Amino acid sequence: MALASSFASASDPSPLQDTCVAIDEPKNAVFVNGKFCKNPNLTVAEDFFFQGLNIPGNTTNRVGSNVTTVNVDAIPGLNTLGISLVRIDYAPYGQNPPHTHPRATEILTVLEGTLLVGFVTSNPQNRLFSKVLNKGDVFVFPIGLIHFQFNIGHMNAVAIAGLSSQNPGVITIANAVFGSNPPINPDFLATAFQLDKKVVEFLQARF
Repeated sequence: MALASSFASASDPSPLQDTCVAIDEPKNAVFVNGKFCKNPNLTVAEDFFFQGLNIPGNTTNRVGSNVTTVNVDAIPGLNTLGISLVRIDYAPYGQNPPHTHPRATEILTVLEGTLLVGFVTSNPQNRLFSKVLNKGDVFVFPIGLIHFQFNIGHMNAVAIAGLSSQNPGVITIANAVFGSNPPINPDFLATAFQLDKKVVEFLQARF
């Protein structure tokens, strides 16, 4: 029973009612899964609707990618349903840098372009599973594992990904380690990454 319970808590809890549209106003509402539930009698179709996923994201940034997130904040009706969606746009040679989703498994399909994707398993094996994906190909990134995508083509690339949480969260590794607030002690990071302290301080200044 204990083992079964541990597996059951590995993703968002199952809903106990048909809908639980998220609202910010707690008056006459019930708090469920991190959001207040709208009175079901006041629920409308717009609570389950999002418009604009056809619009390319702006990839003019340092990593050359843009993630358009459709989670519970964008579609309140996703509250308690344990699912969300993202569109990822990549400039030529753009990347979605190594990151994790602490609360979700991700399944990605390429709509346009060619991507090099992969994930790394936990210690001590740290195995890299990597694949080149073309249009129509699908790849899965298990929950919590570091993963990435890199556009290896000369043209823009687009992917759509589903995630097994209404709010999967994202931790971009470089941002978290070198861009934390307040900063992590550079002496500690120099030892952890086997780098010169000046290199660490340079990286911290970048993030």
